[in-house]
This record gives sequence, structure tokens and C-alpha cells, in this order.
Amino acid sequence: MPGLVLGSILPTEARRRNHVWVLVPGTVLFAGLFIFFNIGRWLVAEDPLEKASAIAVLSGKMPSRALEAARIYREGYASEVWLTHQTEPGASLEALSVPFTGEESYDRLILIRKGVPESAIRVLDPPIVNTADEMLAIGQALSTEKQRKVIIVTSKVHTRRVKALWKNISSAQGEAIVRGVSDDGFDPAHWWGNTGDALDVVREALGLLNVWAGFPVQPAR
Repeated sequence: MPGLVLGSILPTEARRRNHVWVLVPGTVLFAGLFIFFNIGRWLVAEDPLEKASAIAVLSGKMPSRALEAARIYREGYASEVWLTHQTEPGASLEALSVPFTGEESYDRLILIRKGVPESAIRVLDPPIVNTADEMLAIGQALSTEKQRKVIIVTSKVHTRRVKALWKNISSAQGEAIVRGVSDDGFDPAHWWGNTGDALDVVREALGLLNVWAGFPVQPAR
């Protein structure tokens, strides 16, 4: 009876605080689980295909991105395919007298093999280090085009960060239509099921945080 009496006269504010201590951890846990299970789907943010001046192939994941660009080119969405290029590790290997052919050379060969005329392939300057550099290079090239619209081909998990980078860096130069590789093996619903997808999700999430924060973390050059 004394315990019941004390409980009944416990101040309303104190009871409210007890409820908060119970609800807050549960809400945080629910939110964390919701983000964990849905972040893979959220990272995939593609745009519908439209006619554009060019199709830009981002570096990495060879040969899938170049193959996708060739498919889009054959469907008549653009008259050119743009490639970016890096100076490394080519410059370091050249200093050691070791021959090296950059990724853009192989992408060019893939495009030609899949029906893109060599005259329609353009390697952009300046050289790039990361995706932000690629947005700058593509934006600069697009600024000289009559139709200020470009299709950017990348991996599905990379699409949302590419859109954020374009908006932050080169949106003034024109419109970017971001497309993921159509047969990409990334599984957005079960991204935690293999190390490749898991590493991609972590990298993209951290990369987006860096974009939103104004690029406090800069790439090693």
C-alpha cells in the first residue's frame, strides 16, 4: 500500500521523464535499424534517360561503365562519349621506365568494340584524382556545348553521391542525367550480405557526409 501511494503521488513531470528515458533509446534503435536496412536503396538515385550532348563515363569498375555508355550511345541518346583520365599511377611508373596504359585507353577500346566510332570518343582534360575532379572536368566540357545536358554513367551505389557532387560543383554548367549500370551486381536490399557491397555503401555514405559538410576531407594527391 505505501508503494502504491507513493506511485500515485509521484509528480507528473517525474513520470514524464521516466517515459522519455524509455522511449528515446527505443526510438534511436528503431531509426538506426531503419537506416541500416534502407540505405542501400536510398543510395541508388537514377534519372530517366533523355537526349544529351554526351555520355560521360566515370573512372572505375571497368568494363561495366564503358559497356553501359556504349549501349546508351547505340540507342541514340548522345553523339559523343567522354572519358576522364588520371596521371597516376602512369607518371610514377613512367619515372621507373615501366610502360603503363591508362584506364581511359581500355575504355576507348571497349567503346569501339561495342560500336562507338573512335571519332565520337573524347578524353577530357584536366586529369582527375577523384569524382569531384570528374565533375569539374565534365562541367567544363559541358559549358562549351550548345545543349547543356550530359548523361553520366557510374555504378548504381555511386549515383546519389554523383548527383550531390554535380549539384555542389557543376550545376551552373548544365544538367546531369545520372545513370547506373543496368546489369550492376549491387544488391541494395541486402547490401550487408557481401564485403564488396558493404564497403561500397560505407564509402558512399562517408563521401556524402563529406560533400554535405563542404569537403573538409580532401583526397591525397
